[in-house]
Amino acid sequence: MEDAKDEQTLFKGFPERLTLGITRVLGSFPGVSNVRFVEKEPAEKRCLLSWEQKNNCTLPEDLKDFYLTTDGFTLTWSAKLENDPVPIGCMVINSIAKLRLLVQSNIYSLPGAPTVADLDFKDDLEEEQEQPHFDSRSRIFELDPCSGNGRVCLVYKNCTPDAVAKKSEIWFLDRCLYWHFLTSSFTAYYRLMITHLGLPEWQYVFTPYGPSPQAKQWGLSISRFCSMVTPIPIRLVKHS
Repeated sequence: MEDAKDEQTLFKGFPERLTLGITRVLGSFPGVSNVRFVEKEPAEKRCLLSWEQKNNCTLPEDLKDFYLTTDGFTLTWSAKLENDPVPIGCMVINSIAKLRLLVQSNIYSLPGAPTVADLDFKDDLEEEQEQPHFDSRSRIFELDPCSGNGRVCLVYKNCTPDAVAKKSEIWFLDRCLYWHFLTSSFTAYYRLMITHLGLPEWQYVFTPYGPSPQAKQWGLSISRFCSMVTPIPIRLVKHS
């Protein structure tokens, strides 16, 4: 009986541990509503092994541990505008089944749209850091579709056809198809996602031009209140 109680207590606290307590924080914001976290079963080890064999890549250990805890992540929340809830925050990590090669389809499903391989160019706005390529030199997998505002990708660079790719990074591909480096590990990216509360266009903080004025206003409004109720920082500026 005690074991059953302990198991229930552990399961009850699981979502809060997985979300680093952000559901509780969001619930304390005035005007925030419909905070919804979708609980998912862990991925099976055989699915992870199958993904690695199919894509000739080794999943980073922290991402592998994540999938063995939950097969994907979805947390959304709304804000009340004139008493009507408007969807604002969205945090997504694709399931292992949806962690697919980006080059297998067009980025935008427009008639006659070019494929990503046709759009491989150097981004002069970025620092001198080797960028991902839309050809065999890189293997690119979509982690988050960003609600159509771009794509967060798991990227393996310097790939060769017959070798297993092992080292990965997290990059953001914006709507203009420019690449922007985010983090060198999934854990660091996950914490960034939680810290930014899934605000619209938060990934654009890592671009030279930043989020849209409307997205910035949401960030500032939430940040002001967050500083009064929680020690969790809301990043509004890019790391130097």
